[in-house]
Amino acid sequence: MPFEGDNMMGVKRNNRSAILRILHEKGEMSRKRLAESMKLTPAAITKIVGEMLGEGLLVEGEAVSSGTAGRREIMVKLNERHVCALGLMINIPKTVLSAVWLDGTVIFSEEYTLERNHPAEPTVQELCARLMELTEQHGLSRGQIIGVGVAIRGVTSLDGRSSANSFGAFAEEALTGLRAVLSNNVRALFAAHVFLSHDQAEGSQFFLRCEYGIGASLTIDGKIWHGVTEQCAEIGHIPVVRRGGKPCVCGKSGCLETIASPTAIREDAMALLSPEQTPVLWKMCGERPDELTLDNVLNAACSGDMGAAEIVDRAVSTLGTALKSVIYLVDPSKIVLYGQMFDNSYYLSRLLSEVREGVDSGHAVEIQTSPYNHLLEDKAASLLAVQYYFDNGGLL
Repeated sequence: MPFEGDNMMGVKRNNRSAILRILHEKGEMSRKRLAESMKLTPAAITKIVGEMLGEGLLVEGEAVSSGTAGRREIMVKLNERHVCALGLMINIPKTVLSAVWLDGTVIFSEEYTLERNHPAEPTVQELCARLMELTEQHGLSRGQIIGVGVAIRGVTSLDGRSSANSFGAFAEEALTGLRAVLSNNVRALFAAHVFLSHDQAEGSQFFLRCEYGIGASLTIDGKIWHGVTEQCAEIGHIPVVRRGGKPCVCGKSGCLETIASPTAIREDAMALLSPEQTPVLWKMCGERPDELTLDNVLNAACSGDMGAAEIVDRAVSTLGTALKSVIYLVDPSKIVLYGQMFDNSYYLSRLLSEVREGVDSGHAVEIQTSPYNHLLEDKAASLLAVQYYFDNGGLL
């Protein structure tokens, strides 16, 4: 294992980063408490905080009692409106252009429709041009903007600089003149969930996103784990059907995504839809197959439609088995569910029951729907740039 030293600039950056993280996660704090939290001398903290106050990155709050007679401590806190970040959450057909302050508060968010098979270069040009128009419309100066986060499908590099099979970061930098940070879209959503929930707990968490397909991400001790090939937690592409499985977008067949994803559930229901095989579902969609929705399928199954119920049960059983494998392999402290289908109480209760069946009591994993369900797409990409800024101690 190679070992590397650190110079004084690196130490300074790390200390500043720790201050930003602590104040973001725990709120305002005195210099004394910061020194205790970071195991630094009061003099060292005073110097670092003084620099950050001078830059406007931190501000002083009220003076509060220190618990010692006659002594009061002045609180310091993050100046959350000091700078902002831009973001591009690139999906097909819906892409989101956004900007947020340092606490994740949205400044603007706009949906932008992309056609499938649209060439990458003109797409990036269009998105960047519109993003910069929005920054001007909302009165944001270049000096306020710390960078642009780009969340995309596919495999991205650990340093956030390139993508193997989707849009790259360098085009955004050239077109916007801003530092670009690139990430897989599911990891970006999970990172935003962790950032906003101030959840940096030790242990591991598993994030499962079910929207069009199935994606996942994993944290270990509060940090997202990438894997050797940057493809950690690709649970949606575990082969679950050996022969005769449906083709998957990844090029294989019989993947978990082809059975348990929202798209797969709807497609299977469309193929079965008829007054004879799915009578309740047939009435729910007004006898018009083109108006069939995922909610229709789930609600029909809940209402006793045997055809719809068989489709949902197969999806639940397959996904539940995959999650049980995660529990035994990773032993996470928490599984976070994200996506439309987890809002449906019938589906969620069936899934939780399936996952818990056969898992011994020693695996006390908490399973919850994200409190930010449906609320992260307009800020996850921008928060990539915010977190990069925090990691670098607010030094660009």
